Amino acid sequence: MRPLEVTTPDGIELDAVVHPPASGTSRGTVVQAHGITVDRDEGGMFVRLAERLAAQGFTAVRFSYRGHGLSGGEQRGATIAGEMLDLQSVIDRATEVAPGPVSLVAASFGAVSACLSLRLLRERVANLVLWNPVLDLEHTFLSPELPWGRENFGADGRRAVREQGYLLIDGEFRLGRVMWEEFHHYRPADAFAADGTRALVVHGDRDTYVSFDIAKAAALSRPDTAFHTIAGSDHGFDTPEFEDEAIATTTAWLAGSERARR
Repeated sequence: MRPLEVTTPDGIELDAVVHPPASGTSRGTVVQAHGITVDRDEGGMFVRLAERLAAQGFTAVRFSYRGHGLSGGEQRGATIAGEMLDLQSVIDRATEVAPGPVSLVAASFGAVSACLSLRLLRERVANLVLWNPVLDLEHTFLSPELPWGRENFGADGRRAVREQGYLLIDGEFRLGRVMWEEFHHYRPADAFAADGTRALVVHGDRDTYVSFDIAKAAALSRPDTAFHTIAGSDHGFDTPEFEDEAIATTTAWLAGSERARR
């Protein structure tokens, strides 16, 4: 693993690392986009995924969005538009370091910037993997239907945004007014449906954070898209066995995608 220097067009320095392929010859690059309260490690799962991909001959790239981890920017200043710029900057830099086909793995809220960027990256991203993806901002945040959303984004959360300019998610991430306003305007599910990039969606069927049913319906309505259920799993694949299943499923699918292009 080695550092990867990435600076966005608006001057934000992102914390990013590259896991080179164990074989020395890359089969392709896999960029990993994390969720809203974590960083480039995705609670450790992205580290394990990157190591597995590198062992399979891929170049893996992990990074923290602005306002997350060791990247520049403040939590309250993080926006969906900014995350789209971060993602595109990382992909640009990654292809300079390791030319070749690019795949994208996006977890939870990382799916928002990933799906919204597909139209802009259409000729750059060959494969897309979504883990427990946030595809419906309204029913996840604005009018939450699941326990995590009701706990974090109910009346108290909305009042905090109005009165202090941010709300605190899970006691650790300050979501600011601008991102909250963006939730009213962006439609990641529509962007996902409109794009033809080959895709895999992996989701736990006991997810109390992000709707399993919305993700499944989106996947099944879209051509060239596989859906894998992690039976019994909550959000983030909440046991080592569920994590292993998600990582193994993703690695096998990406390896199969690479062979299919030959």
